[in-house]
Amino acid sequence: MSTQFPSGTGLAENRKWYVVDAEGQPVGRLATEVASILSGKRNPMWTPFMDVGDHVIVINARKAVFKGSKAEQKVYHHHTLYPGGLRSISVQEQFERHPERVIELAVKGMLPKNKLGRAMAKKLKVYADSEHPHMAQRPQPLDIDSRNKK
Repeated sequence: MSTQFPSGTGLAENRKWYVVDAEGQPVGRLATEVASILSGKRNPMWTPFMDVGDHVIVINARKAVFKGSKAEQKVYHHHTLYPGGLRSISVQEQFERHPERVIELAVKGMLPKNKLGRAMAKKLKVYADSEHPHMAQRPQPLDIDSRNKK
């Protein structure tokens, strides 16, 4: 028996578009579901070395929630590459200024850290409110609530 791999041709034309409403969703659970769709883990053609995932649009990022004490304790760090250039921002401040970055960072942290992961991350679109400019792609609504309840 031989293993069948999908060819790399025609992957971009066959990608689906999904829209996910983040209102009331925990950020971590939302990020795991979105990352699995972006990476193609839910696709029967999934192959570890190919990007067979679909596009995901996350709306209402401003209304996502943090569970437990993460809202008070979580801090994002980055360095300016200058001496003494470590900058920190709390998740509450980041959520007030740029709520879409919180979702993007959570999802990107769950994707592979290589060229394949960067290609997967490009298929993620996050918007703070309910309007998005991707209606021409006819995105299908994806309900995350029903996937988490078992």
